[in-house]
Parts: sequence; C-alpha cells; structure tokens
Amino acid sequence: MIFRERFANKVMIVTGAAQGIGRGVALRAAAEGAQVLLVDRAAFVHEVAAEGGADCAGFTCDLETYEGAAAAMAAAVARFGRIDILINNVGGAIRMRPFDQFQPDQIEAEIRRSLMPTLWCCHAVLPEMLGRGTGTIVNVSSNATRGIRRLPYSAAKGGVNALTMSLAMEYGDAGIRVVATAPGGTQAPARRVARNEEGDSVQEQAWMAEAVEQVTTSTFVKRYGTLDEQIAPILFLASDEAAYITGSVLPVAGGDLG
Repeated sequence: MIFRERFANKVMIVTGAAQGIGRGVALRAAAEGAQVLLVDRAAFVHEVAAEGGADCAGFTCDLETYEGAAAAMAAAVARFGRIDILINNVGGAIRMRPFDQFQPDQIEAEIRRSLMPTLWCCHAVLPEMLGRGTGTIVNVSSNATRGIRRLPYSAAKGGVNALTMSLAMEYGDAGIRVVATAPGGTQAPARRVARNEEGDSVQEQAWMAEAVEQVTTSTFVKRYGTLDEQIAPILFLASDEAAYITGSVLPVAGGDLG
C-alpha cells in the first residue's frame, strides 16, 4: 500500500539501496513523496535510482569507512539541501558456520559489514541533524541476535540495537529520533552481489541449511517474511506518524523476538 505524500518535503538517505530491503524502501519512499539519495557500493544503485524518478539520486561509496559515510551525507546535502531521515540498511551475514570455525579475519569482516556502516553513518549525520534541531534515524537490525551459525553477525546486530537505544537517549532532547526494526528471515530476489564472494563449500551450504531451519522453526508463523512486510514498518517508523517513538527496536520476525 502506498501512502501518497507521506514523505512530501522530506529528504531521505537509504543505505544498501541497490537491492533487497533497501531498494524497496527507497523506491516506496520516493513514491510517497520523498527526495531520496540511494547509497551503495554497487554501481547498479544508479539504475535503481533511475527507477525512482527525478527526485532520486544514486551515490556509490564504501560505508565500512568513516570517509564513505561522511561523503554520503555531504552528497545528500549538496543535492537536496538537508537530511531529514537516514535509513541505515547495510549489513548481512557473509558466512554461516559454527563460531569455532570462524577465522579471526572472518569475524572482523562480519563486524565491518554489519555494524560499522550504521555506526559511521549515525556519527556522520549528527552534525547536519543537530544543526537543524531535528531528524530521524531508522536502523535495520536483525532478530539474529539469537540464532545459530552466525555469531559474529549476531554480535554486530546486537551492537546496532545498543547503538539505537543509547543514541536515542543521548540526543532525544536535541530533536533527533532513533529507532530500529529487527527483521527475521526474509524472502528476496537472488542477490546481484553475492553474500560471500568466495562462494560456499558443501559444508558451508549444510551449515546454511541448519541456520535456515532454525530461522523458520523459531517463528510462530513458520515462514519467512516478504520484502513488503519488512519495508512497511521501516517506513512507518521513519514517518511523522511515529513521532513519539524513539529508542525502540521493533521485531519484524513472525513472533521470534531474537
């Protein structure tokens, strides 16, 4: 369902906007009146931005670095004049395996992927929002803070939850709301950029199947969610309808609270 003009006169940044949940959030926000900067390190984010129309622009950078996050914020201000809403959507488990099978560099890669982009973007957007005395940040976390075969990812998303609650408490009196959703397993089209560029071995595919089984059976409804079922609560929390909600992490996982 599209709520026409819900984001009229709002400038939104959506990270991880080239595919999956981020793509859907960006395009629906544009359809609801937002001016949107779609940020991703994949060059085809510009193709997605073109789908959104004249009020959308694509921007490529690496949000695992502070420099990339700062560049994205500067690009939004340069193009649209301000930032009203930031949707931090970058993340995703790279590998699925028992914790004792992770190598130290693999653990660090999971933290860089699923915690640091949100941390850097929150830090980089604050000067703009503090200067205007208003702003909304929606972080996309995960209910995988409790789950098997992806402990470093779980730890990273636990960090996103802590960041959400602490940032909301610290900056609430400055006019800044910070909230999050915690999606569960979600059906999505095949990724154009692989989750694990090295590919999965037969053993890793078996571990992945165990994780999928756990995710499915842990939900009350015994199924994965749809993209639309994830996009809707993100945009609700981003909207003025949720003006009195801050510091909250909303599970969107069929009853599995993580």
